[in-house]
Amino acid sequence: MNARTPLGLLTGLLRAVRTYPRRSPMTTGYVGLLLLGHAWVEYGLSPAEADDLRGYISTNLDNLTDHPVRALAGSALLYDGTLTDIASTGFGGTLITLGLGIVVGLAWAERRYGTLRAAAVFLAGHVGATLITAAVILLALRQGWYPPSVRAASDYGISYGAQAALAFVVLALPRWARLPWAAFVLAWPLAGDGDWSGPLPEFTTVGHLLAAALGFVVAGVTAATAGERAGAPAAVRAKG
Repeated sequence: MNARTPLGLLTGLLRAVRTYPRRSPMTTGYVGLLLLGHAWVEYGLSPAEADDLRGYISTNLDNLTDHPVRALAGSALLYDGTLTDIASTGFGGTLITLGLGIVVGLAWAERRYGTLRAAAVFLAGHVGATLITAAVILLALRQGWYPPSVRAASDYGISYGAQAALAFVVLALPRWARLPWAAFVLAWPLAGDGDWSGPLPEFTTVGHLLAAALGFVVAGVTAATAGERAGAPAAVRAKG
């Protein structure tokens, strides 16, 4: 059966879904935790309790100073958005971050390069971009570009880690598609962001751009490492 026929594509899709948990176990478990966490916060807590929790796990300057590990860990267990209300403004962002970034991108990274490399990609965005963004915010506060209220702003969720995974997926694409994909990954956080403060966009936009840059760096290192490993056997044979 030709894989390019509609029936072949459907068969391939069903096979991918069936083998997804076995080939990407970490991502499968993580997505399950995210869905459970979202259901708990939305339906198991009162609105006041949910707001308090989101405030506690937000990776803003105040929380990173007071309880950085708990803020970073808790923030990685909730996503900011919706999967059911298509008309809401958060649906598109959730589709990109949770859908493309985690369900597709992180799963591909795990399947192709293993659990440790996939985890490193996510953490590069979630932790690395968060900490660098905090440094940018400090600089912006000193320059008067951001208001003081940004120190306690709400900023939680998986989007920085997902953004790094989106950037890393560039390795899965043919060469002709890599530049358009990179442009999409860098452009979507800027879409609709008209709230610039001096030379900087809104701080979460800065975080998404930094996460993408880190994802591209990890992709470059991975590609270079894979190239070196592929060339090693040939070099050994040549010496023999």
